[in-house]
Amino acid sequence: MPPTNSDADHVSSNRTTAGITADVVVVGAGLSGLVSAATAYAAGKTVAVLDQEPEASVGGQAHWSFGGLFLVDTPEQRRLGVRDSAELALSDWFASAAFDRVQDNNARQWAESYVHFAAGEKRAWLKSLGVGIFPLVQWAERGGYGAQGHGNTVPRFHVTWGTGPALVEPFLAKVMEGVRAGRISLHFRHRALAVDMTAGRVTGVTGEILESSTAVRGQASSRLPVGAFTAHGGAVVVTTGGIGGNHEAVRRQWPGGNAPADMLSGVPASVDGRFLPEVEAVGAALINGDRMWHYPEGIYNYDPVWPAHGIRILPGPSSLWLDAQGRQLPAPLFPGFDSLGALRHIVGTGHGYSWFVLNRTIALKELALSGSEQNPDLTGKDLRLLASRLRPTSDTPIQRFIDQGIDFIQASSPAELASRMNHLAGNSFIEATKLESLIEARDRQVTSGLGKDPQLAAIRAARRFATDKLMRVAPPHRLTDPSHGPLMAIRLSVVTRKSLGGLATDLRSRVLDADGLPIPGLYAAGEAAGFGGGGIHGYRALEGTFLGGCLFTGRAAGRDAAASV
Repeated sequence: MPPTNSDADHVSSNRTTAGITADVVVVGAGLSGLVSAATAYAAGKTVAVLDQEPEASVGGQAHWSFGGLFLVDTPEQRRLGVRDSAELALSDWFASAAFDRVQDNNARQWAESYVHFAAGEKRAWLKSLGVGIFPLVQWAERGGYGAQGHGNTVPRFHVTWGTGPALVEPFLAKVMEGVRAGRISLHFRHRALAVDMTAGRVTGVTGEILESSTAVRGQASSRLPVGAFTAHGGAVVVTTGGIGGNHEAVRRQWPGGNAPADMLSGVPASVDGRFLPEVEAVGAALINGDRMWHYPEGIYNYDPVWPAHGIRILPGPSSLWLDAQGRQLPAPLFPGFDSLGALRHIVGTGHGYSWFVLNRTIALKELALSGSEQNPDLTGKDLRLLASRLRPTSDTPIQRFIDQGIDFIQASSPAELASRMNHLAGNSFIEATKLESLIEARDRQVTSGLGKDPQLAAIRAARRFATDKLMRVAPPHRLTDPSHGPLMAIRLSVVTRKSLGGLATDLRSRVLDADGLPIPGLYAAGEAAGFGGGGIHGYRALEGTFLGGCLFTGRAAGRDAAASV
């Protein structure tokens, strides 16, 4: 729980504040907002931070994150034998982003600048703030489309030691230093509704004060207004995040308009995107709304915090991935290779769910769960608990989902598994004979010792990388081998997560209008800015780039906003 502040909450009686005044007004107390505020304060400015949620939710989505950071050519990579470079990383980024729009020019510049940041000062800067890196680098978004296609050529996903909370900590600490010095004021339950402009320059925001709330971190809080406020500043930084908790907006912006009828939420309900149109109303360019980053590997959280709370499975490559009718996804849509490609394929079948088919050995070795709360060993920096990943026991987060999650099925045979899959889905799509034939064909490829199956080739290639061999990829074996049983199936739903589009910004995080000109006094950072330029990722993310984008754009916004007043 963050330290309390006298401005954090308000009584339930109707009231109007006398007005908030600061050099820089930051709208949003997530990671990018905290970085912006801390940076502007360090530059000698006064800062007011506004957020619609209670103070318990300070840090926003970053607190819940796995803490993944995209870093390039690091000591951690080199110790594992990984040869990386800024040139290779930028080539991968551009191949994955597939920029193809006129408005992508600024995003391309942000991408190039960010990759050089990730290959340069990023790691040393974080280390100077006390942020540590877990030594075993992970390999996300492996691609599989050839040398010029989407994906990370090498592992680049560095996990923060302490996960998301450890990344929030140094910036929150700096902000609280500013609070104690009387130079930063925190205003929770302050919901910004409009941007104020005077003589062509943004001069603040207005909004409503919401009733006091005891909602714990991530829980949906009341939207009952009890007053109004005005916040005046020489510059305004918008860091209100994306739309992942607002399924109505997700469906409205879904490319092609064929969003699944049912989706899980990978972010709290407060991630609603409702302030972004208000910024657009003063002339800001809000672009690339159809580019989003949602995952097809979502499962229901058996202990939910927010509405429709979904958890993403971070899979190794060994599970068979089947669509709702039991057909295997085509190569290279193996688990962990191409999130967007798999999502498009699954939704294109007309069904919003799919299946992993695996066994207990693969589940315990290969399945991780996204989020700080699902990784207590890394979050708590607990070495003894961390060691249990190498010797899975009955008391791990994934085992608890196997035992309690509604999406997990176990069976002694393919026929029994098919029956239970149909019972869970409420239909008869999975034909037992076809599922048995598919599993048998796969197992014959394993026993051949060589084989023609590209998924098995990918598994064997992955095990050449030390991290994968040690803790992420099981040795190839027959799915039906009793010593590795029982057989399992996991129902996977679409889980919403990130907006890849947002407010167009230049490399100083200044918000641009439709003509590409900066709007005086207006800045944006983090997801609200598409993590830079209104869409630094283009169509696909290489992972580990969202938190880093909040850091990079938040710092740029704080610096320039401070310099402008």
